[in-house]
Amino acid sequence: QVQLVESGGGLVQPGGSLKLSCAASGSTLDYYHIGWFRQAPGKAREGVSCISRHDGMTYYANSVKGRFTISRDNAKNTVYLQMNSLKPEDTAVYYCAATRSSCTGTDFGSWGQGTQVTVSS
Repeated sequence: QVQLVESGGGLVQPGGSLKLSCAASGSTLDYYHIGWFRQAPGKAREGVSCISRHDGMTYYANSVKGRFTISRDNAKNTVYLQMNSLKPEDTAVYYCAATRSSCTGTDFGSWGQGTQVTVSS
């Protein structure tokens, strides 16, 4: 089992940037597809991005396409989410999660504790 810890959240102004980190322990991230999810109060959890273990293919929700970039650094056992041009509607708790199967599956079994992102002036 892989353990995940998110960090990098905070308070930023609209148009600002944040870089979230998802650090893994207990197993190499090379064995897993890693997804980023977010959940705002009163809203359903939504997937925002994912990076494949097989070929590094990346996936983005339409709402973040062109603004967010997912990447991985296997040497540091860490996955990143670079968030640019942030909007108030990006405000949420952001989680990373791991699966061995597919970025498009439903079996993300390992989750981090989440990191709060607040976009406000």
